[in-house]
Amino acid sequence: MKLRFLGAAREVTGSCHWVEAGELRFMVDCGLYQGGREAEAKNRRFPEFDPESIAFVLLTHAHIDHSGLLPRLINLGFKGRVYCTSATADLLAAMLPDAAHIQEKEAEWANYTIHKRKKRLSAAAERAPLYTVTQAHTALRQLERVAYDKPVRPHPRVRVVFRDAGHILGSSLLEIWLKYRVKGDWVERKLVFSGDLGMPARPLMNDPTPVATADALVVESTYGNRNHKSLESTLEELVFALQDTLVRKRGNVIIPAFAVGRTQEILYLLVDLYRQGRLPQHMGIFVDSPMATAATEITLKHSHMLDAEARELLAWGQGDGRRPLIKFTESVEESMALNQIREGAIIVSASGMCDAGRIKHHLKLNLPRRESSVILSGFQAAGTLGRRLVDGARTVRIFGEDVPVRADLYTLGGLSAHADRDALLAWLGCFDTPPRRTFVVHGEETAALSLADAIRTLLGWPVEAPIPGGAYSLED
Repeated sequence: MKLRFLGAAREVTGSCHWVEAGELRFMVDCGLYQGGREAEAKNRRFPEFDPESIAFVLLTHAHIDHSGLLPRLINLGFKGRVYCTSATADLLAAMLPDAAHIQEKEAEWANYTIHKRKKRLSAAAERAPLYTVTQAHTALRQLERVAYDKPVRPHPRVRVVFRDAGHILGSSLLEIWLKYRVKGDWVERKLVFSGDLGMPARPLMNDPTPVATADALVVESTYGNRNHKSLESTLEELVFALQDTLVRKRGNVIIPAFAVGRTQEILYLLVDLYRQGRLPQHMGIFVDSPMATAATEITLKHSHMLDAEARELLAWGQGDGRRPLIKFTESVEESMALNQIREGAIIVSASGMCDAGRIKHHLKLNLPRRESSVILSGFQAAGTLGRRLVDGARTVRIFGEDVPVRADLYTLGGLSAHADRDALLAWLGCFDTPPRRTFVVHGEETAALSLADAIRTLLGWPVEAPIPGGAYSLED
């Protein structure tokens, strides 16, 4: 049996893992690369294999860096089923068409730019989207909904159980039992894919499910080389940023946030802090992302999957007239109208890494304003606009214009939906026996190598951080 790491090997985005046992081939995740021109080229090259050879796909969760190339895979010939939780399927019904719409618009803009520069554009030179909205809707037909903790058989020789990973709504870690022949004899091996593991004791989500055994383990390492701030200190910083901006400076607060997961967590925290009397009573919360609106509605639909504290706050919000003003914008006109608000607004908008969507308009308007603040609440991949802000850029380029950065910038590391180094090691410590092989993925090279070294040193396990595209035999 072989594992190939087609994406998210010594990098964070593009999660895609290939499992091969004899004639059987299947994939775990099929994610979009994000961040810069190199990511675009990788997405264009995908897939570098025959999609028809894949029997099925197992999907850990809905984030686009894990699911965003499914329509391309299906359009190019994959005919099997894609197994995921019901909540993930509901989120994908909103996210994949939205991702396709962005692809279409980016291709349209690129063609316009080339045409403007070259005066004419041949049909051969036109840039096509990775996939279209129609193709995204077609891909949704191949989703197969599964429940947590109930075994499914995508193939006669494969049994899979989806467990709650505690990352976002519907996120899963996978326990996979696979039978195949080794030198003529049938053997069964257990593979475990962590997917993206959530941080324990955080709002909204349950803690990640512990796992006891595995022959081979694939574990994420987004924060494999560092720990998050405590939630308490993070909330103190959030309250200070909001009070200082809204009350003292009388400006706006811009919060770039992933539409799925992070936006809902931010709303939870804002409402809870408001209930505690720690935020200004006269403020407006505006969620300016159609995708975030849809994801929030899906979260409410699946509220039984949230933790007890989240369900209690929902009950308070539905029954108490003192809740804060929260407005979800729908049309482009409503989004543009937010530009007229000069103070007292908290604008939560996608994308979380500031590279696409409505957030770029709000940043272009508010970054030059000293009275405003920007709160970065999630991971910022290398090559993204968000990462340039984190790295201290004093000028950034947005929509072809140089925009000065005068607004205050806050980075709230304690709100990550990913387990930090200590939490990852604690989850790994739940194994009764060491896996025969452990592979560290979904982390920038320094993070992946650091976590691998910690696993080797502290746990004594055989471990490696696979190279991009690397193939590894489990029988070695």
